[in-house]
Amino acid sequence: RAEIANQTSNGSWEVIDRTSVPAGRSLVRLIWVYKRKRSGSLKARLWVQGCAQIPGVDFEQTFCASMQATSLRTLAALAAKRSLSMR
Repeated sequence: RAEIANQTSNGSWEVIDRTSVPAGRSLVRLIWVYKRKRSGSLKARLWVQGCAQIPGVDFEQTFCASMQATSLRTLAALAAKRSLSMR
């Protein structure tokens, strides 16, 4: 319940009536995925059926907090070449 309240306060979605969906469009399905942490608590994630989304219509931005290995190697090479330290 706290996760739903947090998502609602962040403006992650809008509640709409099914009858207000434009012709030719469909609603995107959402599912809650729960993962049990080592501590025993649950981590909740809201997942969207991504294959049904249209870029620019259903979403405008994507975010991934991980870095590709090639990007890290490139940054490390640039830092070494310029005698910079990485933190």
